[in-house]
Amino acid sequence: MIREVKRISKSGWLLGIALCCSVILPLRAQEVVSEVQVIVSDSINLDELSAAQLRRIFTMRQRQWPSGEPIKVYVLPNQDPLHQHFTKSQLSMFPYQLERLWNKLVYSGLSERPLEVYSQDQMLKAIGATPGAIGYLSKEIVLEGRGVKKLSVVKGDSHD
Repeated sequence: MIREVKRISKSGWLLGIALCCSVILPLRAQEVVSEVQVIVSDSINLDELSAAQLRRIFTMRQRQWPSGEPIKVYVLPNQDPLHQHFTKSQLSMFPYQLERLWNKLVYSGLSERPLEVYSQDQMLKAIGATPGAIGYLSKEIVLEGRGVKKLSVVKGDSHD
């Protein structure tokens, strides 16, 4: 009889731990995904973009800056929580929709895929070293002295 109580007790603990993890881990993932800042190379002579322009750039439909300089788009992998947050909050689409659009453009020969980096540190270094580059980082990342600047994104399409 005592052995059965210990087994139930151990099972209860395991169940309790599993429940705690299922509640805490999603909360922790949300904490990691903070607000997003859109960043560009210092070579870009803009301080803001419309939300529509940002969407055209990341869907690879706008390939040049107003100055004529080619745009180099950098993104994080689809599974990255910051990429997921960026696509939903800034582009109003899901990562899988963006991926499908890129595949369609690439396979039809109309465009190239964005350049994928695997960390925010790589994103920061790549954009700082590439004229005409654009990407995104969490707002906590300090940009000063890195060859990049933040772009404000305004609602609407007033900057066409």
